Amino acid sequence: MIKIYHNPRCSKSRQGLSILEESGKAFETIKYLENDLTSVEIQDILIKLDIKPIDLIRKNEAIWKSDFKGKELTDNDLIAAMVNHPKLIERPIVINGDNAVIGRPPEAIKEII
Repeated sequence: MIKIYHNPRCSKSRQGLSILEESGKAFETIKYLENDLTSVEIQDILIKLDIKPIDLIRKNEAIWKSDFKGKELTDNDLIAAMVNHPKLIERPIVINGDNAVIGRPPEAIKEII
């Protein structure tokens, strides 16, 4: 089943959700700001995206700038930061089986559905 990690307050995430709705395919919406992700879930997402943890971080978020920017952080530190501050996670993320994309631009979602 297709999954979208969604933040309703994000315009790109809403656009991504709309693309999935228009596709007519069944999907699950995960509001990751309400239902915290575990480090294992984030690691699984990273594997499917085939990216490093730093590439999933929203670097313009205030919490990133105040608490993390400029520090020497391991991949585990970055994953812990995303677990503790899910607002740091790029969105939307769409997973279809073993394939995943960050929906920036939202049209990228069409590649895997």
